[in-house]
Amino acid sequence: MRIEPLAPVGARVTNLDIAWSDTSGLPAVLAEHGVVVLPDQEVDDATFVGFLESFGRLTFTEGETPVPGFPDLNIISNVGRTTPPKSSFHVDTTYVTSPPAYTALLAVQVPEVGGQTVFSNQYTAFETLPDDVKNDLAGRTMTHRVTGVDSDQDSSAKHPLLAVHPISGRTALFVTTPARCAGISGMSESDAVDLVQYLVDHSTTEANLLRHAWSPGDVVMWDNRCVMHRADHDGVVGDRVMHRGMVSPW
Repeated sequence: MRIEPLAPVGARVTNLDIAWSDTSGLPAVLAEHGVVVLPDQEVDDATFVGFLESFGRLTFTEGETPVPGFPDLNIISNVGRTTPPKSSFHVDTTYVTSPPAYTALLAVQVPEVGGQTVFSNQYTAFETLPDDVKNDLAGRTMTHRVTGVDSDQDSSAKHPLLAVHPISGRTALFVTTPARCAGISGMSESDAVDLVQYLVDHSTTEANLLRHAWSPGDVVMWDNRCVMHRADHDGVVGDRVMHRGMVSPW
């Protein structure tokens, strides 16, 4: 396994075939770098599921569209849409008590132009906060709620704003899209709204972002405990189809 760090977050990992290679070292790489890009993985859904299961139990977001024959995977697609999908920076399924630790995408169809996935470094987001903000956030929790997903659940969960990663031991700023942030402990609603927007804006400055341009055969996996992500659907030309899998528990 060859690891090539990317800036400001992520690593390109080569000399690894997810169909047969030992992947036991990847959790440590993910904990350190946040994102791993695995190029040239010409694999089917069954192999992709087997790779994900090497990390733990798979989980599925209620309301998503499953891949036929693979109920643990869901389809992310722009095919047949008259308007581009919308995507803001977020962390997957934070409105449950044990959100997915890992998410991975398998490139099924790559558009001719555009369709990047963008990642933020939430370790750096924490480390670059002013000291007074760090001190103010210490010990506070944020309530995350479900929104934007077709679900019968009225689900919410509380998580620390400053989260210590269980593998790396580093602290990450744990926020998600403001629409899913329902409140911060010890704060008024208006102050919490302003703070969440400040923290998301701080996390997603251009200098703190990795933009991954997809190639056929790419598998990209990330650690939800130390990155946010979004799909950039602006200016996409051609079909963009991904199969997504997630691994729990946190």
